[in-house]
Amino acid sequence: MANIYDVARTAEVSVATVSAVVNGTAYVSPHLKARVESAIKALGYQPNHLARGLATQQSRTLGMIVPDIANPFFPEVVRGAEDTAYAAGYTLLIASSDNDTRKEELYLRLFLSKRVDGVILTKAPGRLSSDLQRAFVAASVPIVLLARTVPGLPADVVEMDDKGAALEGVMHLHRLGYRRIAFIGGLPGASTSRRRLDGYRAALRAAKRRFEPALVVDGDFRVESGYRAGLELLKRRPDAVFIANYLMTVGFMEALRQYRMRCPDDVAVVTCDDHPWLDAFSPRLTTIDLPKRELGAAAAQLVVERIAHPRARLRRVTLKNALRVRESCGCAARETTVVAR
Repeated sequence: MANIYDVARTAEVSVATVSAVVNGTAYVSPHLKARVESAIKALGYQPNHLARGLATQQSRTLGMIVPDIANPFFPEVVRGAEDTAYAAGYTLLIASSDNDTRKEELYLRLFLSKRVDGVILTKAPGRLSSDLQRAFVAASVPIVLLARTVPGLPADVVEMDDKGAALEGVMHLHRLGYRRIAFIGGLPGASTSRRRLDGYRAALRAAKRRFEPALVVDGDFRVESGYRAGLELLKRRPDAVFIANYLMTVGFMEALRQYRMRCPDDVAVVTCDDHPWLDAFSPRLTTIDLPKRELGAAAAQLVVERIAHPRARLRRVTLKNALRVRESCGCAARETTVVAR
């Protein structure tokens, strides 16, 4: 295997010049740079990134922890982060915590041992231990929080307008004439779940409707929990439901079939998140489209900027959602009924 000395001999330059080209640490004339790059290509030279990291105190890697990589929401988030990290000269290490704080802590400590330069974290419900926070501070490794906030952890944050998403979705149902609007929430303890419930409550207040605890059931963002919540809620005869994510909507639709009920004829549905394949869903789902790729990209940009400017003021970025109206809310049928009145 070729080494840096072989490259220097082939290019007829000094080892210092090869190092400057490989690491970008000093100016090299275009002519010499071209010779070095030609030699690297001809010899198949692979720089020693570990040695480079020890010299520069940077590994040019970022760690990223998401709760569930199998959730269709997160691959797009990860892709946005990866593209932005790559453009900035970083590679991305990805882990899935399954919303388990012990597993999450294991990965965070692993990232520290791998000398990552920064971490993007969608936090499992619960606090980050004080000793782990101190370890990150001591290592000068910044954490950027993605989607979920954490009490007592000073960090840059990129988030969605979760409260606004639920508020807009429920108000859309109210404007269509639905009055018993139920809510299937996400994982208890997650800040995203709390904010979407806040949005549901705010919409009821704006519509001058009474909050009925019996019409609210928690899930955990997975299919089975949407099914169980549906079986429980449908006994109480809501005429519409806002569901906090797409996977729980899949489960809820199965509960509808169990009750021999139809959407939107018997129960209208609006859900959070939008995907290209939803046009194949029957009925097509009315959704609040969450900016997944932009979320990941913004988180990666924040962590890259934090690495470059560790003393800069902490930032919070909130991204906008968009309502996508389709058949599951019964929009066309309800509008026809309203006009007929």
